[in-house]
Amino acid sequence: MKKLGLILLGIIIIGIVGVVAFYNWGMSSASADNTTKLFVVEAGSSKKTIVKNLEKAGLIKSALAVDLYLFMNKTINLQAGDYELSASMTPESILKKISNGDIKINTKTVTLIEGKRLEDFASTLASTFDFSKQDFMDVVDSEEFIASQIEKQWFITEDVLAEGIYHPLEGYLYPDTYEFKETVTAKEVAERLISRLGEQLKPYQEEIENSSYSIHELLSLASIVETEAGNAQDRATAAQVFYSRLKDNWALGSDVTTYYGVKKNMGDTLTIYDILDNNPYNTRLTDGSMNGKLPIGPICNVNITSVEAALHPTSTNYYYFVANVCTGEVFFQETNTEFLNKVRELQSICAQN
Repeated sequence: MKKLGLILLGIIIIGIVGVVAFYNWGMSSASADNTTKLFVVEAGSSKKTIVKNLEKAGLIKSALAVDLYLFMNKTINLQAGDYELSASMTPESILKKISNGDIKINTKTVTLIEGKRLEDFASTLASTFDFSKQDFMDVVDSEEFIASQIEKQWFITEDVLAEGIYHPLEGYLYPDTYEFKETVTAKEVAERLISRLGEQLKPYQEEIENSSYSIHELLSLASIVETEAGNAQDRATAAQVFYSRLKDNWALGSDVTTYYGVKKNMGDTLTIYDILDNNPYNTRLTDGSMNGKLPIGPICNVNITSVEAALHPTSTNYYYFVANVCTGEVFFQETNTEFLNKVRELQSICAQN
């Protein structure tokens, strides 16, 4: 009898060792392959079904071992969703990820181009995400949202609330390439674009706050030079032209502000009625009402290089400039006679080409 008991004890010990070995084997990684694959947990799936599907997908070695683990850890709840998993993960780490709801986040990338208007941004965003152009415009133009940004952001002041501004946050959304969740809301996007501008302006905060011009004025000027000139040097020189005109109480005379004021796109024909349109953006007015004045607000959203141009204009004596519409090259002049001569020259050159 004693010998039989020892035999039975030995069998039990061997069985226990075998079960432990099997459990340890089953709870180790299925392979060294760290390639991720999408694993979907359907809503309402039982733990047993989920584990069986993990085994079928080659993500675990043994459904039995994992079932045993879950039996010993009954508080673990597995959540529905799409998960990125690999066979190199241990079953414990896989189950932890699923129990935490650490799902795969689907994202989309969008590029917003400098020099474009707020409505252009809204159109681009609407073509990428699940909200309409009007949804986005409703957010950025809402009194509640604008008030929240004035309170939150150091660079947004009550200047944006001036009567006559078309879109208070025009010029306050930074052009860049962004990655968002595909389920992102219009408000979340607007907040990120505004915060991004803050990140870009932060290194210049002290300089901006010590400027004789407000941040709103600097962004307004930056938006003009962004549209008028194509490179950093020309933008800095264009900024100098406008500062000289402001100092001497001249009208800025910028076509791009007239386009914005009458809500036409660049390249459209400006009529005499457009040029004479009395709106707070039109710096081509000759009745003296816009002399020594910037437009009431920015006319587009700008790259930081245009802000740098507004902060650091070149030191020259220019009062005029004209661009070669064929090449984009900008020419600067000190006198009206020089300006008119260059205009005639460029018209002749473009006519021949």
